[in-house]
Amino acid sequence: MAEAAFAIPGDLKATTGGYAYDRRVIELLPAFGVPVSVLPLPGSFPNPDMKDVEETRRVLEKRDANSVLLVDGLAFGAFPDALLGALRGRVIGLVHHPLFLETGLPHARKVELKVSEEHALARANHVIVTSRATKRILTEHLAVPADKITIAEPGTDPAQRATGTGAPLQILAVGAVLPRKGYDLLVEALAPLKDLDWRLTIAGALDRHPQAVDAVRAAIARHGLEDRVTLAGKVVPATLDRFYDCADLFVSASLFEGYGMVLAEAMARGLPIVLAAGGAAADTAGESAALHVEAGNVAELTSALQKALTDKKLRDRLADAAWEAGRTLPTWHETARRIAAVILGLRP
Repeated sequence: MAEAAFAIPGDLKATTGGYAYDRRVIELLPAFGVPVSVLPLPGSFPNPDMKDVEETRRVLEKRDANSVLLVDGLAFGAFPDALLGALRGRVIGLVHHPLFLETGLPHARKVELKVSEEHALARANHVIVTSRATKRILTEHLAVPADKITIAEPGTDPAQRATGTGAPLQILAVGAVLPRKGYDLLVEALAPLKDLDWRLTIAGALDRHPQAVDAVRAAIARHGLEDRVTLAGKVVPATLDRFYDCADLFVSASLFEGYGMVLAEAMARGLPIVLAAGGAAADTAGESAALHVEAGNVAELTSALQKALTDKKLRDRLADAAWEAGRTLPTWHETARRIAAVILGLRP
């Protein structure tokens, strides 16, 4: 029986898509014959100092020498060469989102991370990614052979269809407030639509990137939208379920998504969607279920939002398509099965 040691940086309980993915995989792998131990790594990744690199080395050296090492890409892509060279046994990298494509990084840091990720993925015996788009990026930009990559898309739990609110129209966006999520652009896109009766709720952690939170709040104040836009912060699952159920329209202004788990969750609830087609987002929610706009294009986003908010027939058509697509989304058991197959050395 193969055992896996899953190295994960930071707080595994954090409410992000990547950590949610890791938690579900850890929960389900034993059912496929793969016991899992968790190796906690410092939360400073992907920007560790030397002390944290040494702590990481000590943690990895203590693992069972016969176990397969699975490393979350938030840390793995930032492993220095000396640490990569010290890794023993079979190593699998799990890439949710290429580090060098994170929004807001200085160019020099992006270059460093790209080199670091390329070296790490070259050391890996196999690489797991969460979308077809990420596989394309790894093969085209990080020189990873296609046959070394397995796609294990996130699962989506079944959900009841959203009932909506209707007056005012409730717009929902979900995810931590980070530069990449483009919430400031979303506020800018909604500002010209004050004559329409809408409310926006952004449900996501506010403690991950203070500058991004400040930018969103500044945009809200600049356009006088304090009574229209709510930054709900991190919410418990029951509250998030209520937000989904009450929503009339789901929107993602994200500049890049490695998959877009919240888009899948919106489809599972039959919500019409407006999305910025950055990264894998366009693959996750197809054009039948969502209005697609160019990532970062505020004018296009305004136009799409106006169409969705003013045309109920359009919303209904998108909602029906989303609901049907939601019925075909991968389950978490399928996600875990594919990862287990890689760990066991089988074809997924």
